[in-house]
Amino acid sequence: MSTNTTNNQKHQDHEDYILKDNAKTKFGAGFIIVILIVLIIGVAVSGMFFEWW
Repeated sequence: MSTNTTNNQKHQDHEDYILKDNAKTKFGAGFIIVILIVLIIGVAVSGMFFEWW
């Protein structure tokens, strides 16, 4: 019984949040941030190119 309670407690600890502190999460967050920055720069450059600003 004690191992079952320990497993449930560990499962609940990991279930409470989406972003875990591991390599996949860090890589994914960094990748998304870089892509968003590239998209923002692309929109700004195209706006200047077409003289919208």
